[in-house]
Amino acid sequence: MQTLPQTITHPLIGDTVTFLKTADETNGAYTLVEVVLLPGGGNDLHYHVDYIEVFEVLEGVLGIQYGKTEHYLNPGDTLTVPKKVVHRFFNRDPRHPVKFRVTIQPARHFEVMLRIAYGLAVDGKINKKGLPHIWHLAILFQKGESYLPGVPLVIQKGIFGILARIACIRGVHRELYKYYKPEAG
Repeated sequence: MQTLPQTITHPLIGDTVTFLKTADETNGAYTLVEVVLLPGGGNDLHYHVDYIEVFEVLEGVLGIQYGKTEHYLNPGDTLTVPKKVVHRFFNRDPRHPVKFRVTIQPARHFEVMLRIAYGLAVDGKINKKGLPHIWHLAILFQKGESYLPGVPLVIQKGIFGILARIACIRGVHRELYKYYKPEAG
């Protein structure tokens, strides 16, 4: 059986993620990843209702907006983002990448979501803003359990839940297996 790559790279963002411990290896207790984030890289504000994230900086300076406050973490610093707290991470350094680890507790479907998102990007199935078409996006929202601030949670879960169900009825979810299910080979 062919195994999944330990390290994945997002061609648009330019960051790499290495899976150090997967949900399978920890019986779902957590997922541990190491991220190298290029200068200017980062993500948008979001929150999670089903897991926490613990950030630990290894090299460089990692910016984390936590609520309305920006924190800058140096090597050895850690920060825990609890459930339901709006946050994002970023690298403001114009010349140097930042390397950090993130522990996601419990693991949930974080690895699956990340592998799908990066796989779609590698295959050129995203637009210039980094978004896939609506059916893939709905499945990503469902798997990632990440939500946008400013839109009521019940509306996000309702809309993307319905769209994800339609995508599955249409068989779209099977197109995504190649990103997170090892192929027999």
